[in-house]
Amino acid sequence: MAKSDLRRLPSVGQMAERDDVQALALSFSRTQVITALRKSLDTLRAELLQDESTTLPSPEEIVCGVERDLTRSARPGVQKAINATGVILHTGLGRAILSPAARQALYELDGYCLVQMDVETGERCLREAHVEKLLAELTGSEAATVVNNNAGATLLVLNTIAKGQQVIVSRGQLVEIGGSFRIPDVMEQSGARLVEVGTTNRTHLRDYENAINENTAALLHVHTSNYRIQGFTKSVSVAELAELGRRYSLPVVDDLGSGALIDLARFGFGTEPLVSESVKCGADLITFSADKLVGGPQGGIILGSRDQIQRVRKNSLMRALRVDKLILLALEMTLREFLDPEKLMANHPTMRLFGLPLDGLRQRAHRLAQAIAESVPNVEVAVERGASRIGSGSLPLEEVPTYTVMVGSSEHDVGRLSLALRRAAPPIITRIHEERLVFDLRTILNDHEEQSIVESLAKIMEKNEA
Repeated sequence: MAKSDLRRLPSVGQMAERDDVQALALSFSRTQVITALRKSLDTLRAELLQDESTTLPSPEEIVCGVERDLTRSARPGVQKAINATGVILHTGLGRAILSPAARQALYELDGYCLVQMDVETGERCLREAHVEKLLAELTGSEAATVVNNNAGATLLVLNTIAKGQQVIVSRGQLVEIGGSFRIPDVMEQSGARLVEVGTTNRTHLRDYENAINENTAALLHVHTSNYRIQGFTKSVSVAELAELGRRYSLPVVDDLGSGALIDLARFGFGTEPLVSESVKCGADLITFSADKLVGGPQGGIILGSRDQIQRVRKNSLMRALRVDKLILLALEMTLREFLDPEKLMANHPTMRLFGLPLDGLRQRAHRLAQAIAESVPNVEVAVERGASRIGSGSLPLEEVPTYTVMVGSSEHDVGRLSLALRRAAPPIITRIHEERLVFDLRTILNDHEEQSIVESLAKIMEKNEA
């Protein structure tokens, strides 16, 4: 690149005197604008030096780019997004959608609020009292508490009842959950010592009993919620383990992972253990997530006898792992939805998405495909049958039939098109399959989101951002 071409690149000072840059400073601070200008010009200079064929943008184009970057950076890091992936509990997109009642309660929570005060006595009370009452009603448990997530719940429980002692678990249940967190690692951090019994595919009750000794503190059962072992298998039920625990005066911990409060067979899913069944089977402590099949905010729920939950609450780690008022309120409102089974499907977003009728998805898919075809140039559009996934390590073998809109283009790179959609406002998250974008109607929530997809695609093509 000739030095004369580089000299055609305006300086920061020259750009700062332009009227359109002065106008930008009315919406953003002058410091932000100058910083963004400098970054943009430095990037252009590097590109010109690296590639002689790089086209020098006009000053107007540079300002437009700076405005786009400033607008994008001004958005909150956690913001509304459109989930077109078909993954219902998408970890990257916040897992479960909060119910309208939970969102409304959070919206109304301005100013001070009751968290740890009994209105009748004026005295300090248990912060999770309302949640505990709901969980007792829904599951039959005596007591309950809540921490930041299920890994934290398991860590806290094991640290409380088995620190420095042995915990027996089947080799087939040594799961790894998202983010490379493994049950053996959680146990190690808790201070408990892992004792593996059985084999990967077959574990018998006698394997647990033979491993019990004077150093044994607990028996652990882990529901393999994010994978399945099929074929020649044998496992020990929670009921069998609870009976063994009673015989040797050992507490039984049941880590349920996702945690189902209702029978999911109504959606055509396979058997998923119910939290209430674990309580009936006699597990002494039960842990599960609040933000998966429960459909609430991120949290780890611990159920158990009053004595065991009291021990957990007295653990000094409880304060480090406890949740705040926003989580407690959102979880309370989510649990309330399960009290009315007749309205659950309408009011609970996760259950509603599970049960959306296929014919309605087909009609919406054809409507969206037609709107894209009419509004977006240079794309090929088709409607196809597909499969949505539960996501977040829940029900790993289950697929939910769905309809998708497939969008491809011979003139645009599909990866760049997907990136441009992620940069849209709101961000639109899709999948790519066979060089086409996949828009799954099961997780596109409403007409407004469908319209946003059409408008964003049309705008991207018009500005040639892909």
